[in-house]
Amino acid sequence: MEVRRLGASGLKVSRLGLGTMTFGLQSDRKTSFQILDRAVAAGVSFIDTADVYPLGRTRSEFGLTEEILGEWLKGHRQEVVLATKCHGVMGPGLNDQGLGRKHIMEAVEASLRRLRTDYLDLYQAHQFDRATPLEETLRAFDDLIRQGKVRYVGVSNWPAYQVQRSLAIADRRDFDPLVSVQPRYNLLYRAIETELVPLCREAGVGIIAYNPLAGGFLTGRYRRGQEVEPGTRFALGGIAKPGERYRGRYWNEAAFAAVETFRTFCANRGWDMATTAVRWVMHQPGVSVALIGASRPDQLEQSLAASALGPLGPEELQELDDLWYQLPRQKVEE
Repeated sequence: MEVRRLGASGLKVSRLGLGTMTFGLQSDRKTSFQILDRAVAAGVSFIDTADVYPLGRTRSEFGLTEEILGEWLKGHRQEVVLATKCHGVMGPGLNDQGLGRKHIMEAVEASLRRLRTDYLDLYQAHQFDRATPLEETLRAFDDLIRQGKVRYVGVSNWPAYQVQRSLAIADRRDFDPLVSVQPRYNLLYRAIETELVPLCREAGVGIIAYNPLAGGFLTGRYRRGQEVEPGTRFALGGIAKPGERYRGRYWNEAAFAAVETFRTFCANRGWDMATTAVRWVMHQPGVSVALIGASRPDQLEQSLAASALGPLGPEELQELDDLWYQLPRQKVEE
C-alpha cells in the first residue's frame, strides 16, 4: 500500500482509507471487526469515522460507530491514523449540533470517550455551519490542537470559498491551518474539479475523497428497472434519510446510462468495475486518500485491488471523462 503525506502536512496516510459509516447498522460488531482487520492487513492505515454514524441511524444509535471502532482500537491505536468529525445532531439540546465552540468542545470529548483514545489524529467539521462565525469554529479547533486532543484539523463537504476563507483567517490569526478536505468524488460526480481541487493543490490541502463507488452504483450492481434492495445504501432511512439522498444523486436514467457505458468500458478491457472506479479516484490530481467502505469484508477485495495499480492512460481517461460530461448538471449540494 502506497503511503503519502496528507496535503503539505507531515501526516503520513495510506492511499486507501477505510470509511466506517456502515458499522453498527449495516454491519454488526463482529462484521465491523472483520472489515477493520482485513483493511489493516492490506496496508490501510487511515480510518475515518464521524460521531453521527452509522449512516441511517436512529436517535438510540448516536455514536454507535465510534463505540465499535473504539473497542477494536484497543491494541491497534498506534497502527492507524484516526479521523472523526463533528457537526451533526447529537442530542435534543439547542447546542447539540453545529460548529459553535460549546458543541465542538463537548463533541470532541464525547468522541474521545467512545473511541477510547486520548487524541485524534485528524478532527474534521462534517458540514459547514452558516449560523456560526467561522473564526469561532477555527479558534476552537486551534485550541484543541494546543490542548493536545487533536493533531490536525480538516473539513468535509465545504465549498471552496469557505476553505479559502478558513486558510486566510488561520494565516491572519496564527491558527493551525486546515490540512485536508473531504468531498464526495467519483466518476459520476466531479463538481469539485472546478474550484476545490485547484485550491487544494495550490494551498497544499490534502483531498480525502469519499464515495468513490457512488454508493455501490459504480460496481454495476444496479440496473434500470431494478427495485431498491432493502439494507443497501439506497434504502436507508433513519433520522437523516440517507437513502433518499443517494437515490436523488444517482437513481436516475442518466446515471444508469453512464454506468452501462462504464460497464462496457471495463468489460472490453477485462477490468473489474469497482477496482477501476477506485483506481480512477486514487490517481486524480490532489487526492491524498480515497476512502473505501463495505458492509461485509469480502466487499473490500475489489477496492483494495486498486492499490496495486497505477494511473490510467490518457485515452482511457478521455473515455471516462465522457461519463461526467454527458450527465446533466445538478444543483451543487451545500
